[in-house]
Amino acid sequence: MHIVIMGCGRVGSTLAHNLESRGHSVAVIDQDADAFRRLRPDFTGVTVTGAGFDGDVLRQAGIERADAFAAVSSGDNSNIISARLARETFGVVRVAARIYDQRRAQVYERLGIPTVATVRWTADRMLRHLLPEGNVEIFRDPTSTVSIVEVPVHKDWIGRPVRDLEEAAGARVAYLIRFGIGTLPTASSVVQEGDQVFMLVTDDMVPAVTSVAATPEGGQ
Repeated sequence: MHIVIMGCGRVGSTLAHNLESRGHSVAVIDQDADAFRRLRPDFTGVTVTGAGFDGDVLRQAGIERADAFAAVSSGDNSNIISARLARETFGVVRVAARIYDQRRAQVYERLGIPTVATVRWTADRMLRHLLPEGNVEIFRDPTSTVSIVEVPVHKDWIGRPVRDLEEAAGARVAYLIRFGIGTLPTASSVVQEGDQVFMLVTDDMVPAVTSVAATPEGGQ
């Protein structure tokens, strides 16, 4: 794949190195030529000085043959304009933008452009590291709305159908880890001793879901 990245800050340079190490060709755009110093000496990709919302700059970076585009500069407006340009003008299918303003992020998600709402995502992650009573979060979607958390399950749920736990908690079991292996639950799955249960939740659901799972058969 050929991936174009707009922004050579810490995120952009790290992303460029990770993609190149996986065998992809990478082009990095930044308005400040000094930003490319963040790239390792062995970086073999293309660097282009200019604005990521400039069509000529994007062409120099190979946008016309790009499989993906990432807008990770420090400016919300620049990121979304360049992301829409890549998607709508050059037809790049895989496009993502980093957005600091969560309200904007939600709008652009509805336009079909995946976003990472940086401030809220970072704050949420820090909160979960700082509060020991918090659930172990495994995944959070780019809008920071839906997450997958590990939910401790009371021993009385052992032997009960997974669907019973889902109905009582009002949340779906995303997967189980059983004997160290991830397992997708089916209609006939039951909770077994030693299972780690991971559920799909929104933030407001966490207290209720945790309480139900920790109570013998949901308090029945």
